[in-house]
Amino acid sequence: MKMSDEQPELRWAPIPPKPTNRRRVWLIVGLSVAAVAIVGILLFMFLPRDGEPNPTASPSSSGSPSASPTSTPGTTTPPAPVPPEPTTPMVTPPPAIDPSIEVFRGQVGPWLDDAMTGLGFVSSSSGQEAVSIVDSLQQDAQRISDAQPPSSIDSQWREGVAAYAQTLADLRSTVEANGDSAGGVESARNAAQNLKSIIGL
Repeated sequence: MKMSDEQPELRWAPIPPKPTNRRRVWLIVGLSVAAVAIVGILLFMFLPRDGEPNPTASPSSSGSPSASPTSTPGTTTPPAPVPPEPTTPMVTPPPAIDPSIEVFRGQVGPWLDDAMTGLGFVSSSSGQEAVSIVDSLQQDAQRISDAQPPSSIDSQWREGVAAYAQTLADLRSTVEANGDSAGGVESARNAAQNLKSIIGL
């Protein structure tokens, strides 16, 4: 029998032990602990605590726009400024011009001439016609009173105008009562003539 035909000798060697899963187990445990810790932190941060208001229950966090104008200060229209009241400057009237006798005579002379004519009509009239004539004379007397006389005759003129106005008032009462107007007409004519003499007519 040859050497090559010899059967190899079989020997039993010890089987190496399988690697343990201890490292993998610890890795899984560590990841699980980390995940639980993260979940706990998230729950602690986002879950409402006791005593704190729920942000979703507050009307201020509502998505609907508020009707109050104060909630949108950017769109609030400011009140229009009130313009200051215009002040009217004090205007001092110019001093009255002292007219000359000639100018004043030309202003009031026609009214005095009409007075003499009108008094003549009153003598020949009666009733309402005489009253109307006296009313016209009184209007002219008011214009004479409003005219500015020269300062040199101011006092004398105003006294004469007042006397003439009084005679016309008395004459009107007489003709209105259908009384005798002769005496009243004479008194008014004398008062008007006195005014004419003051201004040199």
